[in-house]
Amino acid sequence: MGVTGSFPDSTGRPPGPVMDRDEVDRALSRLEAEYEAIETSLLALQDHAGRRLLEGAELTGVTKDRWAAAELSITLLWTYFDSYTAALNGAREARARRRWPNRDDLLELTETLRGRAVVVAGAAGQRPASLAGPAKLSERFTLVELVARMNELYASSLDMVVAADSVWSALPARIDLLSAELRRTRSLAHSVGVRPGEHPAGDDLESITRELSTLRDQVVSDPLAFWRPAPGSSAPGGGRPDTERYDRAARALEDVRREIEAVLRVRQDSEERLMRLRDVLSRADRTLTEARSARGEVLAKIAASEVPAVSGPPTALQERLSTAAEYRRHAQWHRLSPLLESLERDAEDELLRARESLTAVTAPLAVRAELRGRLDAYKAKVARHGLAEDPVLIERYDAARRMLWSAPCDLRVAEDAVLRYQRAAADVLVPREPGPADRRGDT
Repeated sequence: MGVTGSFPDSTGRPPGPVMDRDEVDRALSRLEAEYEAIETSLLALQDHAGRRLLEGAELTGVTKDRWAAAELSITLLWTYFDSYTAALNGAREARARRRWPNRDDLLELTETLRGRAVVVAGAAGQRPASLAGPAKLSERFTLVELVARMNELYASSLDMVVAADSVWSALPARIDLLSAELRRTRSLAHSVGVRPGEHPAGDDLESITRELSTLRDQVVSDPLAFWRPAPGSSAPGGGRPDTERYDRAARALEDVRREIEAVLRVRQDSEERLMRLRDVLSRADRTLTEARSARGEVLAKIAASEVPAVSGPPTALQERLSTAAEYRRHAQWHRLSPLLESLERDAEDELLRARESLTAVTAPLAVRAELRGRLDAYKAKVARHGLAEDPVLIERYDAARRMLWSAPCDLRVAEDAVLRYQRAAADVLVPREPGPADRRGDT
């Protein structure tokens, strides 16, 4: 059954045609479904762990301000819901009076279901300052408008609660685990002498300890300061906890832990490393001693040659090695670790310099030995060809040999003598071409 015409709303203007019985029943079914959904959501929000934590926490900063606004929103939500419930119950009662409602019943139902018939009076009807304009004595809503208003307040309140709960669920537990790891690392550091004021790693541990303590306090009291909303997301709780400070502290602790492990390794293998260092420095010293001895030999046996000076023994490195041994005796592992690393590099460099010095000093002797070998090789070659008794070759060989086996030896003059012998040997070893008389005899 349909009813024509329209009814006036609170402003005196007719909002639309009067609803018939079927339209009323469909509208009531939809509103009842919305009622159940809203009630379920409000109860879930009321029981949300994040909301309970917010109620009991001593909040600061942005979380304190936003929770104050959210509390007003939640209170207003229940006020709106109570008004929505009363209006819906009134519509149910009006519809239940008669199986076939008359025009007056339909007018009343249409006004309740479509008109601005829900009045929220006084300050309870005002939204938080962030959402409302100037305060009003009362507000009128349609049921549709009231649902939209509740959805708006619910979304903003839930977003705040979920964000705070997400931060509290993610960060404090991780900070506590990292703090436990920090305590273990500090105990280990103390056992190897890594302490604040004595080692950089000890200072770093103190800094990390202060940072984690401050970070945890701030996360607990102001979780929303550590929340990063997802760009473009409109869903409540869209975003992620900001773990940048936590991650930075974790990386710093990992660096310190590696440093402590290096110190521990020093404690375990320091004696072996010290023995290797002593061996390397001993070899460098012996090589320098050999170079100094070789230099005296070169100066005595080789004339007109530049012979580089040889440095003394590596006394500075020996002193540092003694310091390292002292650190080990007194278990000062944090000081021994960097000293051993630098000593190992410098000792290898010292051994390399000693070897280079020996090579440079003995270079003239190596040149003389090469010339002697070349002279004897050519003499053997000449002998294989039966030319060993050639007077020119004998003369030049003897001249070159006297220069190479006499002291002091002038290498430049000796090299010229060897070259003259080589050229003479080459002349006798190359077959001569037959002359004109020989060619005539062949005809």
